[in-house]
Amino acid sequence: MTTLPVSTRVMNLASLLTQTARRLGPDLALVWGEERFTWAALEARASACAAGLQGLGIGKGDRVLVHSSNNTQMIEAMFACWRLGAVWVPANHRLAPAELAGLAETARPKALIVHASYPDHARACAALVDVTITIGGGENDFDALVAAHMGAAPDAVAVDRDTPAWFFFTSGTTGRPKAAVLTHGQLAFVLTNHMCDLMPDSGPDDASLVVAPLSHGAGVHLLGQVAKGIKTVLPPGTGFDPDVIWQLVQDWRITNAFTVPTIVKRLVEHAAVERFDHSSLRYVIYAGAPMYRADQVRALEKLGPVLVQYFGLGEVTGNITVLPPVHHHADDAQMRLGTCGFARTGMEVQVQDDDGRALGPDQTGEICVIGPAVFAGYFDNPEANAKSFREGWFRTGDLGHMDAEGFVYLTGRASDMYISGGSNIYPREIEEVILRIPGVSECAVLGVPDAKWGEVGLAVVVPEPGAALDPDAVRAAIAPQLARYKLPKSVVVWDALPKSGYGKITKKLIRAELERRGQWPAP
Repeated sequence: MTTLPVSTRVMNLASLLTQTARRLGPDLALVWGEERFTWAALEARASACAAGLQGLGIGKGDRVLVHSSNNTQMIEAMFACWRLGAVWVPANHRLAPAELAGLAETARPKALIVHASYPDHARACAALVDVTITIGGGENDFDALVAAHMGAAPDAVAVDRDTPAWFFFTSGTTGRPKAAVLTHGQLAFVLTNHMCDLMPDSGPDDASLVVAPLSHGAGVHLLGQVAKGIKTVLPPGTGFDPDVIWQLVQDWRITNAFTVPTIVKRLVEHAAVERFDHSSLRYVIYAGAPMYRADQVRALEKLGPVLVQYFGLGEVTGNITVLPPVHHHADDAQMRLGTCGFARTGMEVQVQDDDGRALGPDQTGEICVIGPAVFAGYFDNPEANAKSFREGWFRTGDLGHMDAEGFVYLTGRASDMYISGGSNIYPREIEEVILRIPGVSECAVLGVPDAKWGEVGLAVVVPEPGAALDPDAVRAAIAPQLARYKLPKSVVVWDALPKSGYGKITKKLIRAELERRGQWPAP
């Protein structure tokens, strides 16, 4: 039998922008405050940036750490890095200087691109990089570098399917964040899958609004927009302002937006949702965490049938399950309550027990996944890689079950589950019940130490504006709806829950705040 030559070479992701600029050059590509960029202009700036980085010694395999809030320079740097075969390494701009330095120690970047408003971060990383480029003025100014090389266009470096393109930092729920290696071939599948499963029938007449940091899911979402020639609108400034968001939706006839459940909640609860026309919206995509049922219903009532949920960790770049608009209903009788959808196109999802055996319908276990969207592993972290893969399956660390039709239901993170008196307790089930109490805006349930039962539940609840909550009344309201062993032993009321830099409610931050307030029980 003749052996055929095998090629693993794939398109360099930088070609996405080049191809769209060739096809739609004079069309509007990017809006950022008062600035406007055509596809041709964006391609020219990204090419010039690549030439500038090349002149500074950046080449294939080099990592470029980026620390900035959303702006056009982040996008230009992303495509510039890829053109050179370098790795784009964006960080959450809300990190402290020491945290950014920790990421630099993990990724070992050759260069740092940092916004001028973060001088302490630049100093913290100065000894860890060869060169620092500043956005917004100062030495080695980003825009000056681009201007000096305008007209230059280095050829896109040849890359293979597994050539690293992006170090996607995990949120770090335990220990230091890990760098998940996203590759050119993997990301090409992801963006194709996003357009297939999340935003079908989208094209140059559409418009996308960025309401999350480009350093994570919103950056992945952007790639599909570039590939399809869809204009992107970046809100001005660094703060979150619902008035500005809804104004942009109206002015630019926004058709799709990527965000997280807590941001959707804030947007639909704000009075501005009634003042601006949002009838252009077709897809409001939420990910990063499940949306509580009460928030789903409110969003559907305000926005109509536009919600799209997807479930997927950074390591699988969002590609595990999808719940399209047709499966979202405000009427409980028509909704598969609690589901995060079914397997994404080209992906396989399985619920497994502790030994890696597939579980049957409605049996709770760890959600595992295989397919082209799974990352290439954690950078320089063989121990984490060994723990995260089993027989080729990526272990998400999320617990849940699958029904007979293949719809997946998340119970929570394995690390969130607690054991009380020998029984497994899944906080999300309790949180859903608490959120149905009138006057409750947000809540979180954690397992805390208890001398008698080992662990018991502690619920943190946040009242809606103008509402008052009594801890005993909260327990009394949920008692008829939960088995006694699931009932939280204590309830505390806060003005707000701490959020991660990406707007997520994380148990790690809540525990830290409980400890700070002296509300975490002693072992």
